Amino acid sequence: MDTIKDILFYYTQNGSYVWEQFYRHFLMSAYGVLFAAIVAIPLGILIARYHKLSAWVISLANIIQTIPALAMLAVLMLVMGLGTDTVVFSLFLYSLLPIIKNTYTGIRNVDHALLESGKAMGMTKFQVLRMVEIPLAMSVIMAGLRTALVITIGIATIGTFIGAGGLGDIILRGTNVTDGTAIILAGAIPTALMAVIADFVMGWLERKLSPNKKRKGALKKNIEEQAA
Repeated sequence: MDTIKDILFYYTQNGSYVWEQFYRHFLMSAYGVLFAAIVAIPLGILIARYHKLSAWVISLANIIQTIPALAMLAVLMLVMGLGTDTVVFSLFLYSLLPIIKNTYTGIRNVDHALLESGKAMGMTKFQVLRMVEIPLAMSVIMAGLRTALVITIGIATIGTFIGAGGLGDIILRGTNVTDGTAIILAGAIPTALMAVIADFVMGWLERKLSPNKKRKGALKKNIEEQAA
């Protein structure tokens, strides 16, 4: 009970600071995933088209994923210096693998009957991609974005070691004081809450975008209208 009281007391005394770091932490994570999506989704589509490239690209992304976060930050810090840009770039790198793999999987698993229907009706490759493949693969792509966002929220806490701020600052302060358990939890709880909320929201979007018979029927109708 005393720990809970200490946490609540910390929030009442430092509420604006906690919200500021919460917002900063979320922005770093979101920007890392956003920039990764801009690169990884087209790359996933490309390797789905040219299957021989997939092993090389996914292997490279796997290698990046296995690098410890502190080591990644240390190397990037030498090149990019201290601050949020370095953290965002590291989060960008860690987000590549789940987005590339899910985009590749989603595009590869699109029903070939619908693809053939589009081609038979005279649709171009770009039209098939835009009207058939991406809509049907979107739920799988969203699952990759969901995984990437949850991962980056956790990794972003170590950004405090290079002056990037975020909720990691609060956790680090707790480790630097005697009996700082309450302060550590005051930083860890919002981090976990952010990850849970992000997972819930992205999971809801994933379910909404999941293809079903009705959605496939609508897509088939759109194909026919486009061909006409």
